[in-house]
Amino acid sequence: MGWSSSVGWSSILAGIVGLGLLMVVHEGGHLLMARAFGMRVTRFSIGFGPTLWRHQPKQSDTVYQVALIPFLAYVQIAGMNPFEESDADDKGSYANASLIGRIATIFAGPLANYLFASVFFFFALVIGGRESPTTEIRTIAPNSAAAKANLRLGDRVVAIDGKTVADWDRMRSVIVRNPKKLIEIEVVRKGQRIRLPITPEKDPRGEGKIGISPVSLHSPVGVQEALVDSVVLPARTVQMLVLGLAKAIADVATGKGKPELSGPIGIVGEFSKAAEEGLPYFLTLLGMLSAYIGGFNLIPFPALDGGRLMFLGYEAVTRRRPEPRLEAQIHMVGLLLLLAVILLVTIGDVRALVSPRGQ
Repeated sequence: MGWSSSVGWSSILAGIVGLGLLMVVHEGGHLLMARAFGMRVTRFSIGFGPTLWRHQPKQSDTVYQVALIPFLAYVQIAGMNPFEESDADDKGSYANASLIGRIATIFAGPLANYLFASVFFFFALVIGGRESPTTEIRTIAPNSAAAKANLRLGDRVVAIDGKTVADWDRMRSVIVRNPKKLIEIEVVRKGQRIRLPITPEKDPRGEGKIGISPVSLHSPVGVQEALVDSVVLPARTVQMLVLGLAKAIADVATGKGKPELSGPIGIVGEFSKAAEEGLPYFLTLLGMLSAYIGGFNLIPFPALDGGRLMFLGYEAVTRRRPEPRLEAQIHMVGLLLLLAVILLVTIGDVRALVSPRGQ
């Protein structure tokens, strides 16, 4: 039914904290870089709406606060809003900062997420080791194709349509390519080979799925190897994001499928499930989402950091600033569109949360 039936409340809290941590990392990057270039940060807020808690340290211009609506966060820099009155002599104003300073301040948010992704991946590898999924079945989703085909926990898949599959990725690639097509899956169950017909379901991306997850083997990873992998994994994650977005756009354009999106509630749910699996899983998901947030924010869309960098790039090339109020209005339209998408996705998350399991 809800998370409470399958995920403990402590794990849900861990999920909320995990999402909040990624927001703090992102906005903290903006804050630190703005200060490094002498800009005045007036507010650092986690969430929107009425303020639940606030604190302003002595001899500091910054008010730190937590608001009622905990999803998303923002940093308010003096002079960044063109609709506010600004003093041309105010050295702490974003509007009067150098072009390099403004570019660095905007870029620092995604960069912070990217760098922290490496930190999360490093500790996940050192603590949990390297995970190698096998073809042995660990979980079966209720009412899934696997459940209907009478697959059982502990079954080890050895072949599909007579072709040997030695690892999880090879098995998954065959299933993904055969949505709504009858295939034969061969498993070893208590020492005996059993062949079972199964028809993979079609997911929203148009790919086949049967509703199982694998048993994984863990091998220890040394500090040096973890350092190398922690540098490579964020780049691979961003690459997956780019390829996934390109495929989603192509699928929507051709009518082959619709993208799978998760809002804040869905993300908290995934964090909660990862927390139930253990600290290494939780840290790995933090690393992946941190890299995703960094990469996604660099998309040149209004209201995202990439959209702001696009206007700053225009200024760098033309040596002229875009009309500030027009730029602000464009970003506002982009923000409204993003909030509308988040709202629609969140409604879908809520419906999935309250609907019966397996439906």
